[in-house]
Amino acid sequence: MIISVIGEGAPPADIAALAEEVGAELGRRDITLVCGGGRGVMEAACRGAKSTGGTTVGILHESDPTTANPWVDIPIPTGMGQARNVIVVRSGSAVIAVGGRYGTLSEIGHALKAGIPVVGLDTWQLSKDDTTDPSIIIATGAIDAVEKAIVAANRPRTSKVTND
Repeated sequence: MIISVIGEGAPPADIAALAEEVGAELGRRDITLVCGGGRGVMEAACRGAKSTGGTTVGILHESDPTTANPWVDIPIPTGMGQARNVIVVRSGSAVIAVGGRYGTLSEIGHALKAGIPVVGLDTWQLSKDDTTDPSIIIATGAIDAVEKAIVAANRPRTSKVTND
């Protein structure tokens, strides 16, 4: 199984710690972690995964594979900038969003539009017309996030891709 982990490049310490715990739990369960391969949440999650023997893949926005954080096993340089966000989320059977800023929000949107489940850990909440959108599965901690992502990834998926 592959699960994508997304989040900001310069998170506060508590968010980085959550990301590292998520990565460690994915590694313990022999689940491959895919991320953007950079700093912040991505680096913390990869470090966590490697600490428990996990495998990490970094979909880089640069063309140079040496720009990956030191815990990426397989760097995939794209030269696509932020457009690589679509590849990051579509590479996983589920996505775990840890914290995040606008880049994370765009990844959440791409995942949900593609019908890929998103588990949120201290991340964005979506609402429209004063009604909370339940599309993001809320987690209370790292282990809860991984468990919910596994359950969601194992459900049959129907693509939600539309022209809107």
